[in-house]
Amino acid sequence: MMFNEIKRVIDQVSRDKGIDSSVLIKTIEEAIASAARKKLGPHAEIEVQYKPVTGEIEVFQFKEVVTKVTDPATQINLAEGRELDPECEPGDSLGIKMDTALFGRIAAQSAKQVIIQKMKDAEKDAVYEGFINRKGEIINGIVQRIDRGDIIVNLGQTDALLPAREQIPREIYRRGDRIRANIMKVLHDARGPQIVLTRTHPSFLINLFKAEVPEINEGIVLIQAAAREPGSRGKIAVSSIEMGIDPVGACVGVKGNRVQNVVQELRGEKIDIIAWDMDQAKFVCNALAPAEIARVIIDEDNKSMEVIVPTESLSIAIGKKGQNVRLASKLTGWRLDVISEEKYSKALKEGYDALMILPSIGMVLAEKLYEHGFVSPEIIRDASTDDLMAVEGMTLEDAEKIIQESAALLDQEIDDTDQEPEENIIQESASLPDQETKE
Repeated sequence: MMFNEIKRVIDQVSRDKGIDSSVLIKTIEEAIASAARKKLGPHAEIEVQYKPVTGEIEVFQFKEVVTKVTDPATQINLAEGRELDPECEPGDSLGIKMDTALFGRIAAQSAKQVIIQKMKDAEKDAVYEGFINRKGEIINGIVQRIDRGDIIVNLGQTDALLPAREQIPREIYRRGDRIRANIMKVLHDARGPQIVLTRTHPSFLINLFKAEVPEINEGIVLIQAAAREPGSRGKIAVSSIEMGIDPVGACVGVKGNRVQNVVQELRGEKIDIIAWDMDQAKFVCNALAPAEIARVIIDEDNKSMEVIVPTESLSIAIGKKGQNVRLASKLTGWRLDVISEEKYSKALKEGYDALMILPSIGMVLAEKLYEHGFVSPEIIRDASTDDLMAVEGMTLEDAEKIIQESAALLDQEIDDTDQEPEENIIQESASLPDQETKE
């Protein structure tokens, strides 16, 4: 029988596959009980006990002691019962030790199949449990094969999938190459654990810096945010909890060796290391470096900033195809509109001129209104007196007067627009020569 060397099998599988021996023992006990029922009948009450010291397996069939047997599979008569236990009485349950050899070759083969399947399931569970808590970590593997652009990576215990969409553009791998990636997902389905990797997620960039910069692992330097356009450019924002530690310098390393190691792993992706700042305007200015920033106008309600830069710095701030401002927006979490000082000054002058049409508004008040978002007579007309009184130096009387003037100005413009077509018709009619009516 296959049960003779069961202890050796349990020890070996537990050691090689990393499966807890108690899981294997329970699996084997259930498998042998299933094989016994195939031989003794589905209603037989079976109990299997494994003795870990000797590796022996004991199988007991429990039967009820009765005076008249109606079901031999579950009952034993009183006379036979007292041969096993002289003190038994009708109604008692007796455990009769079985010879495992009685199960036969077919039953033993069935037990073997159940054991193999259970071991596979236990192995899958062990792999899943080993990886489920490692999501977000970097892992090393070897390229096993490439299937329609997806890379199958051998992790030792199991295989993982690096989909084409999670690969850095233009990077090429061949079978046998070593590869590093982040564990993105760990799924558990009928086929076993499915581990999905990524090399494009910002967390991969973060983990690479953690591996290169000891100050990050020690908690002295903190990574506040990261943004990437994989294979092209990435930005990472860092800060320090100690005044004497330069977080940007720590990440760059001596002669740039630390950041260069990260760049090499990312196939030449350029990395901007940004100093994080609690002042969000300063943080945005840092994120747009090396562009020079002249002024930042913050809209807290819409979480957006208007960034004004010298005309000569506009292309640097925006970057190639808008990449720099796009990554800065992702990094900071603010919507950024970058405009030149020339364009801003022109828009500002037009805004001031539009406000200064109103009799009560001079240059100083126009500037204050503009800074509070009141950039046109239409906006002022639709505002409440409370809204306008938020402007420094504005009184209730001033607010009411400006609103009235705005409404009057806009009403006048509507009247002028309505009259214009009629005047044009009169002028056109006057210019036409008299014509005779033809019948």
